[in-house]
Amino acid sequence: MAARQTVVLLVAVVLSLPGLILSFQPSFSDDQISITHRDITQRAILRKIAEVCRNIANSEGRDFSLTIDDNLTANKVQKACSSSPTSTSPTSTDAFQTALNAIYNSNADVDFSLALKPEYHFHDETFQGGRSIITAGVSSVKANVRGGNFDAGRQMLGLVSHILQDFYSHSNWVELGKTDPYSTLIRPSRPLNNLAGPNTPTCRSCTGNICTDNILPEVLRRGLLTSGYFSVASSAKPDGKCSHGGSDDKTSTKEPVGGINKDALKSSHGSLHNDAADLAVDATMELLEDIRVAVGDGDFLRFMGLSQSQASVLCIMIDTTGSMSDEIAAVKEVSFDIIDSMSASSYILVPFNDPDFGPVIRTTDADIFKEEIKKLSAHGGGDTPEMALSALQLALTSAPPSSKMFHFTDAPAKDSHLKSAITALIETTKSEVTFLLTNVLGRRRRRRFTSRSLSQSEAQLYRDLARASGGQAIEVTKSDISLATTIIKDSTASAVVTVFQIALNPGRPDTFTFTVDASINNMIIYITGVSSLTFTLTSSTGESQSSSQPTGPLASITTVGNLRRLSLTANQTGSWKISVNSNNPYSVKVTGQSSLNFVYNLMEAHEGVNSGFSLMEGRPTTGGNVTLLVTVTGSDTAAVTNVTLFDSSGPREISGSLQSLRGGNVLVRFSGVPAGDYVVQLRGQDNSSASMSTPSSFQRQASTQIKTSRVSVTAQADNMIIEPGSTISVPFTVSSDTTGRFAVRVSNDRSFPSTSPSSVTIAAGSGGKVNGTVTLTAPASTASGTDVTLTIEAENAATADINYAVLRFSVAAKVTDLSGPVCQVINISGICPASQSLCASTQWEFVANLTDGINGTGIESITIRKGNGTLNTSTVVGAGGENITIVTYSASCCSQSVVLGAVDRVGNVGTCVGQATALTTPAPVTTATPVTTATPVTTATPVTTTTPVTTTRVTTPSTGGHILTLSHCLWISVVVSLLWK
Repeated sequence: MAARQTVVLLVAVVLSLPGLILSFQPSFSDDQISITHRDITQRAILRKIAEVCRNIANSEGRDFSLTIDDNLTANKVQKACSSSPTSTSPTSTDAFQTALNAIYNSNADVDFSLALKPEYHFHDETFQGGRSIITAGVSSVKANVRGGNFDAGRQMLGLVSHILQDFYSHSNWVELGKTDPYSTLIRPSRPLNNLAGPNTPTCRSCTGNICTDNILPEVLRRGLLTSGYFSVASSAKPDGKCSHGGSDDKTSTKEPVGGINKDALKSSHGSLHNDAADLAVDATMELLEDIRVAVGDGDFLRFMGLSQSQASVLCIMIDTTGSMSDEIAAVKEVSFDIIDSMSASSYILVPFNDPDFGPVIRTTDADIFKEEIKKLSAHGGGDTPEMALSALQLALTSAPPSSKMFHFTDAPAKDSHLKSAITALIETTKSEVTFLLTNVLGRRRRRRFTSRSLSQSEAQLYRDLARASGGQAIEVTKSDISLATTIIKDSTASAVVTVFQIALNPGRPDTFTFTVDASINNMIIYITGVSSLTFTLTSSTGESQSSSQPTGPLASITTVGNLRRLSLTANQTGSWKISVNSNNPYSVKVTGQSSLNFVYNLMEAHEGVNSGFSLMEGRPTTGGNVTLLVTVTGSDTAAVTNVTLFDSSGPREISGSLQSLRGGNVLVRFSGVPAGDYVVQLRGQDNSSASMSTPSSFQRQASTQIKTSRVSVTAQADNMIIEPGSTISVPFTVSSDTTGRFAVRVSNDRSFPSTSPSSVTIAAGSGGKVNGTVTLTAPASTASGTDVTLTIEAENAATADINYAVLRFSVAAKVTDLSGPVCQVINISGICPASQSLCASTQWEFVANLTDGINGTGIESITIRKGNGTLNTSTVVGAGGENITIVTYSASCCSQSVVLGAVDRVGNVGTCVGQATALTTPAPVTTATPVTTATPVTTATPVTTTTPVTTTRVTTPSTGGHILTLSHCLWISVVVSLLWK
């Protein structure tokens, strides 16, 4: 533990050094000119997604008009990728931007949590170590995506892309005159050649901060690969070696002095900064293409948070004990109605009772989900409490962030000890949970011994979780449950935003205002509370309607249980108000459909290292500063004018200071935030509508609460990948401004074995900190691609103040098959006419053998990456016992090239390329004599077939992508042979 404390201290020193640049700046550059890791990652991802969507559109015969360049935005790409890009219906960019932010934040975090590990930055000539992390990480990403565990995959992709991008800034690849990415870094089967030896001098001294020619000419002449050494603690480095450079790199003060990094324009080799950044973009795109081919277009786009249908996720948790037959029938009805009327982007179902919960049923296929819903039946049930929170924990870690979830039960939670862990997951994922509760007893009724029902105190657990998430606790009778499910259809509509929301406990008479803007429609107001609650709604024009009017000039009002649903029939823009009269607890939520919204992350500022920001762990400190990174979604022209933290219990509203950043991002800083439960409210101006002569004011509110705490929990594992059957140790630190005992609770969503202390004690004189260790073991039977979410909570035993750290790990078996499938071209036949006007009447054919070798995992899929033809495959066994896939591709001469992508069972990618033979001068046109096809050219020993041949017909597909391998000599010889004939 002492060694770890030393490392933590060194990291703290590193993060406090002024002007230190370890790599491309992580998020936003000091000079607002230099290109950052965020810029590089954003350009690569948006360009690659746009390419994939263009290829899909072309294959489906749709137009794709978006220009693919470095000026793309998430809003432009999402709209262009929509299956109906010209539709005027509102579409949400929230899920897409949230997924992108997860990758950006994970990328940036490498510079803060792994700052002193040279292999994560290609410092100190650690080429083998860096490449090993990249290739293991890429394998993990592919396994995660195949398993549908996108969050863990995004986390790993951010880490891997950071390391890959640093190579181009920290090595001499650019100085060697290279203009293409070093593909060997993502190809573990290829050797790392021309590495400068440990005793080979690589640099000479330069004077001043800017160096231009300090790499030895002999190194450049021989094409030797090197990188700079770096240390903040010691000047030691091997004799004659290059340094990273910068005022705080102590190795750069030892001969040879100076550095070679290209992290920013002001860096040692800053004149090559843009070249290094461009190569880093190309390399990241090559990495993304490799992942895309391995997982397929559909899963790749979902991994990026993009759904072509723009639909929401339908996520349901339901108690299946014997008394729930009415609820199960209602879930079936509403689910089928949603599926039939509007397909969701994915479907998640988590059944539970006691003692069982799960498994998670997750699919993108509506028919499969229907079948799973049909299987639900009410059965069993002993004691009343059920595993309600365990099911919610599974849903929160399985569904995409910011999902809207619906939880059906008529029983208390047997696992109520998970409440704080569930709250931590809600705050981390920003998911919204609505509980539909039946059989809740009145405030003066007592439960009969034999009845199955919820007391007020038992129901309060669900109300608390609903409030924390921005959801609702709807209490209805079993006979009315089907009417209450209307809220599910409301919430799963596209582009639903929250304009205003408040929950008061205890209640008080009050009037609340909210702004209706021109972009919003289909507005619905939900009010929960006791039956005696009354309200009055007033529009921006002064017209009013009271709760006693089910049908009035402003809204249609329906009441089910404790829920009033107001469907607005008048959508006048401007300031509205709603006055509520009740002294009992109640909630008000105003929603509508609009493309315009925002997403945010709690950030931690680091002064010094690139003036960067990393994602904050847990809750912000009570009385401390709070920093938000806000991104407006759905508009590239909207301007943020005000962001506040709103605590309704006060009531208290704190305004933040705004700093506009590149890419439509806004940094919001709040000073001295006191204890409270806050939500983020945003106001702005938007002039994206061509019909508006003046900007329209808009108001939005985030659903999830932000709580403050005087306790801090930080945790950092050395590796985010766990091999099946292995155990990982996770050191953690609890900090507080008070001494005493802190209870420690640890849970994970997979029920993996773990160990942890039950408590830790912060003693006087300890600096307000205490360390501990959690271990987590992945059973040997765990499938590769599984993710596991670990939650570590610390609670001040004296004050019940809680904070937490949430970590997500990927479980992946070590991959021993490192080589992709190999292509051997067998034959290219058919001669295409020189005149394109005759291309449709002539066919050409390409035949090749694909194999994964005798020790490979086997070919899993073959797809057309470029070309517009028909692919047939058949499988035989070769003389050496290896499986050989024979591919036959045929197309008209209007499509004269083909690129096939072959993927083995662990995600390694191989490529097969074919080019039609074309006459260089137009041949005489005849209608009587058919085109003569060439005699097949055999380039390999005939295959001996020992098993029956199976043939699969694969039709047309996507185009595009980078060519990874090419049998140049083979097809050139075919062309010569055909022309000779």
